[in-house]
Amino acid sequence: MWRRSSRCGNENECVEVAVSQDCVLARDSKVPARSALCFTTAVWTDFLQAVRVGELEGS
Repeated sequence: MWRRSSRCGNENECVEVAVSQDCVLARDSKVPARSALCFTTAVWTDFLQAVRVGELEGS
């Protein structure tokens, strides 16, 4: 099941994520038929933590 942030509202320019057995999948909501990126749980957790603490601001 694909999910997107509630901050996207009715916009169609969001990143969507889904959790599979092997990884966290991410795709562009504008082009859902394109292949999704696959991240390990550890990498995805590190990414979310970096977002939370502001490490990626201005990047």
